[in-house]
This record gives sequence, structure tokens and C-alpha cells, in this order.
Amino acid sequence: MYHDKAKALEAAEDSLVERGVTLWVYRCRFCGTWHLTHRDPNSPMTNGPHTGSRRPHSRKRGFKPRRR
Repeated sequence: MYHDKAKALEAAEDSLVERGVTLWVYRCRFCGTWHLTHRDPNSPMTNGPHTGSRRPHSRKRGFKPRRR
């Protein structure tokens, strides 16, 4: 998490220089901070069902959603 875009871009650049890993920067629509991702935002995979169109789910062990 980065509070501003400049810090996130700096971290992405450092990753490329130090490890050779290309990262992209995006602003999270849930928390409002900036994050890094290895997925290219221009790739067709970023528009699929795994990009947040589903409802969030709990990561707790044994969690069972209520049936309606």
C-alpha cells in the first residue's frame, strides 16, 4: 500500500531495477491507496469476472455464507 502515486511508481521502478520484475500501479477502489500488480492493465484478462465483480467473501476458516 502506498499513500500517493509517486511512491508507488518509485517502488515499481525499484522492483524493475533490482529484480527485473515489471509492476503496474493502480488505485484501489476499496481503500483508496495505491497498490502494485504484476498484471498488465491493458491485457484482456483484467476485464474478466475475477476483477472484483463478485461480492467480497470472508477468508475466515469455516465461514459459510447465509443461504437466501
